[in-house]
Amino acid sequence: MTLQKYSASGNDFLITHTFIKKDYSEMAKKYCDRYNGVGADGFIVLIPIYPDTKLSDVAKKEFTGKLTDLDFEWLFYNSDGSTAAMCGNGARACALYAYNNGLAKNSMKFLTGAGVINCYVSYDIVETALTKPKIIKEDFEEEGYIWWMVDTGVPHLVTFVDDLNKFDLELARRMRKKHNANVNFAKVEDGRLYVRTFERGVEAETQACGTGMAASFLRAFNLGLVKDVTRVYPKSGELLTMTMKNDVLHFKGPVKKLFTVNT
Repeated sequence: MTLQKYSASGNDFLITHTFIKKDYSEMAKKYCDRYNGVGADGFIVLIPIYPDTKLSDVAKKEFTGKLTDLDFEWLFYNSDGSTAAMCGNGARACALYAYNNGLAKNSMKFLTGAGVINCYVSYDIVETALTKPKIIKEDFEEEGYIWWMVDTGVPHLVTFVDDLNKFDLELARRMRKKHNANVNFAKVEDGRLYVRTFERGVEAETQACGTGMAASFLRAFNLGLVKDVTRVYPKSGELLTMTMKNDVLHFKGPVKKLFTVNT
């Protein structure tokens, strides 16, 4: 099998494509291992859209097109082999992979567990339109912080702090376990948004999380802390742009192809 490694805002992914739809969780654990494998935050397998491809209930509600309008379906695995409905940076990485490998044109639609995702590739810049966010829980206090919980493809907890050094791995781990959600600490400074994220499936802080940045941006936007077009910086320090367009969250930024490996 040939794998290509891509990085989007510091999130790295191993990506391949095949005609076979099956469970790749063991392969994900093997190759994402940073000590005994290639190493990555996630494992993505692209497969064709077949006549019997099933749309989720969410996809049926939000996607009004035909199966033939879709370019491919993805199977997404975290580094621990668990599956995830959506990954924002993974979507941008797989879009560039699909374009580079002739699987789709620069404007594409593909099926994920969270619904149909739209991406646009311009050289190494990829913009993704996320599925419609769903607020899970309004403001609540826990562990000395005010939290807000939203699903931007996967569930996220968001809290705002005055100092991102307050990011506490043990606290994040407890909140992740209790609420089964990713955990984001965010800060707004001079109109810019800074985010640190503890991710499910990786079970650690990552260099970036696209859906986490989207959740943090949405919270900041709803509170009037940022404008509808905002610069966002994850832990990696790479600049992304978050935009609210007709109640849909878009974010874009650079994606890098790192290397190819044959297993």
